[in-house]
Amino acid sequence: MKVLIVGSGGREHALAWKLAQSPKLSELHAAPGNPGIAALGNCHPVRADDGEGLLTLAHSLAIDLVVVGPEVPLVAGVADQLRHAGIAVFGPGREAAMLEGSKTFAKELMIAAGVPTAKELTEPAWPCVVKADGLAAGKGVFVCPDAVSLARALKEVEAFPGKPVFEELLVGEELSMLVLAAGEETLALAPAQDFKRAYDGDQGPNTGGMGSYSPVPGIDPDEVETILEQVHRPVLAELNDRGHPFIGVLYAGLMRTDEGIKVLEFNVRFGDPETQAIVPRIEGDLLEALASAANGELEDVKLDVSDEACVTVVLAAGDYPASSDKGSPISGIAEAEATGAVVFHAGTAMRGEALVTSGGRVLNVSALGPTIETARERAYAACEKISWEGMRYRTDIALEAARREAGENA
Repeated sequence: MKVLIVGSGGREHALAWKLAQSPKLSELHAAPGNPGIAALGNCHPVRADDGEGLLTLAHSLAIDLVVVGPEVPLVAGVADQLRHAGIAVFGPGREAAMLEGSKTFAKELMIAAGVPTAKELTEPAWPCVVKADGLAAGKGVFVCPDAVSLARALKEVEAFPGKPVFEELLVGEELSMLVLAAGEETLALAPAQDFKRAYDGDQGPNTGGMGSYSPVPGIDPDEVETILEQVHRPVLAELNDRGHPFIGVLYAGLMRTDEGIKVLEFNVRFGDPETQAIVPRIEGDLLEALASAANGELEDVKLDVSDEACVTVVLAAGDYPASSDKGSPISGIAEAEATGAVVFHAGTAMRGEALVTSGGRVLNVSALGPTIETARERAYAACEKISWEGMRYRTDIALEAARREAGENA
């Protein structure tokens, strides 16, 4: 099977890394890809949101399956364009992708489907959450526990198009639940948790994500099934009833509150960096699962999951998310991978023979272990091998989870 991965980040590198292990894969291509993906397949200089360019590329390479990574091309309708030309695509069409493309649309659909979610406020009043309506690369959500933070959020949200959404501030533990979907058929992936704030202790502005881990202590298969019944399946059924069947990953960002599970947001693609913690634990053939979903069949598909835990730490530019880093030489990746960790490229480029920074989130370091604590230790040991000027990372990824796991096993 010839596969084309659309995108250039750490999520796409993680998917390429896993798909390259499939016995069904004959050729791996990416557009535009990155230096990490280039070590696994062929990268082509076509933008992820260039529908015509992707269509031409897919035809010229006789691609059997296109896997769309980022949200921007999905909301722009790239999957529709490819599908209409007869190409199998893993990724929802434009109408279904509006679940992520518009907070207003997502809220309306959740209400119609009877999905538990945060109460919408007609006016901003602290404590609350302020959300940009459209795509914001994970940076359009502002938590406002007091008047000062609310005033700041109202000013910052002006930079985003559309009318902002105001919601009640929910209290609880966050959880990411990613589900492969083909119409109303579902296949749950392992639960994960990500860390959106820029600095240790969940301080600082929201980012695209500074790290993640899987599994999540205390989330058993029964709760996963409950989440599917309360959240994913009603949404998929509602989209189906509206004539927009969903094919791809339906990602629910959830809050476990005293009143039960509530949806914070939906994404319509693999999470970043959750994918980098989920994919290394998959023991089955992910390519077979994605191809089956793209063809509308998931009923007989299974993906075994390792008992091991995985922790992913994001290595970022010094001023991220305010700014990115471009052109700084990176060293130590080979030494990091020699420890047994996997290093996924997120914002890198080649300058001649040298690997350099080219983004805000530059690398993702993932490590497996028999416990979250061991996986965590291995991930951070690998991080210490890598360097560039100004590099930083959170030091508390999965720390509380490791402590809770240790308590549960005591």
